[in-house]
Amino acid sequence: MGLLTGPLPLVPPAGGTGAQQKGPTVVALGGGHGLSASLSALRLLTSELTAVVTVADDGGSSGRLREEYGVLPPGDLRMALSALCDDTDWGRTWRDVMQHRFSPVNGTGGSLDSHAMGNLLIVTLWELLGDTVAGLKWAGALLGARGQVLPMSSVPLTIEGDVRVQAPDGTTVVHTVHGQANCAVAGSLDRVRLLPEGAPACTEALMAIELADWVVLGPGSWYTSVLPHLLLPEMRQALCDTPAKRCLTMNLATDTKETSGMSAADHLKVLRTYAPEFTVDVVLADPASVPDVKDFEEAAGMLGAEVVLGKVGASSRRPIHDPLRLATAYNDIFGNS
Repeated sequence: MGLLTGPLPLVPPAGGTGAQQKGPTVVALGGGHGLSASLSALRLLTSELTAVVTVADDGGSSGRLREEYGVLPPGDLRMALSALCDDTDWGRTWRDVMQHRFSPVNGTGGSLDSHAMGNLLIVTLWELLGDTVAGLKWAGALLGARGQVLPMSSVPLTIEGDVRVQAPDGTTVVHTVHGQANCAVAGSLDRVRLLPEGAPACTEALMAIELADWVVLGPGSWYTSVLPHLLLPEMRQALCDTPAKRCLTMNLATDTKETSGMSAADHLKVLRTYAPEFTVDVVLADPASVPDVKDFEEAAGMLGAEVVLGKVGASSRRPIHDPLRLATAYNDIFGNS
C-alpha cells in the first residue's frame, strides 16, 4: 500500500491554529452547500465537531469517480473538509487546492475536465490506505481541519423517489426517478427510498452520534441531503436513541426544484412521515422563510420541538446562510439547553 500503511499520526500540519476552547460535542449531518454552511458556523463554537455526510451523489465529478472506481462519491465529503479547514494561510491554501476544478485551456475536453482536485486527492488516499475513514482523516490533517468528516454509510447509496406528472390526456402518471441528480430537479417527491435497502451505516458516525451533546440536521436539499439520514435504518435508530439534543436547521428557500410548492411546515411534515419516531428539541428558522408562523409551530410541535426564529440569512439576494449569524443562533441555542 505504499508509505501510508502504518498507524496514522493524525497531528495537524505545522501552521495550524493554537488551542481553542473545547466547546460542546456536536455532530452535523447533511451534504453539499447546506452542510458547509452549518460547519462554517459550528467551527467557530467548538473544536469537538463531526460532520456526517450523505454519500448518494451521482452527478458531476463525484458521479464519474463513483462509476469508474466504485468508490463513495467524494464531492460532499470534500466540501465538508473545506468548510472545516484551518483559518491560516496553510488551511486556506489547501482549501483552495481541494476546491480547484480543472478546465480545458483551448476549449477541448480532457480526462480531468471538471474534476475537483480534492475529489482526486481523497480517492487517492482511499486507494493507498484501503480505508475510507482513515483517508478522510489524512485529508483533514492536511487541511488542519477543525473536526472530523465521516460518510453516513460505508457503501455508495442511491436515492429513488416517485413523482406524479400529468399525462397529455390529463391523467396523473407516477414515474420513478432514479439518482440524486435527477431527484434534485424532479419536483415534489413521494415514496423516497435509499438503495441498497438496509445498507450499513458508518460505525464511526454512529458512535459520534451516540456521544454527542448536540446533533444538528440541516440545512440542505431536503430530500437528497437531509432526509437520507433518516432513511438509513441504523442511522435513523441512532438519531432516535442518542441522548444528545437535536437541532433542525431550516432552509432559507423552501420552494425549490426539489420541493416544488412546499411550505416550511411541509418540510417538517416530510420528516414526520418518513421517521415518525424521530423527535427534535429545537427548530431554527429565519423568519423570512416562515410566512405562516402558526402553521409552522404546529408542525414543529408534532416533532416535539420548540421553534427559534432568528435572522440567519446573508445580506444578499441569494438564499444562503451567514456563518456569523448562524453561529450566534447556535450559540444561543446551545447555551439555553
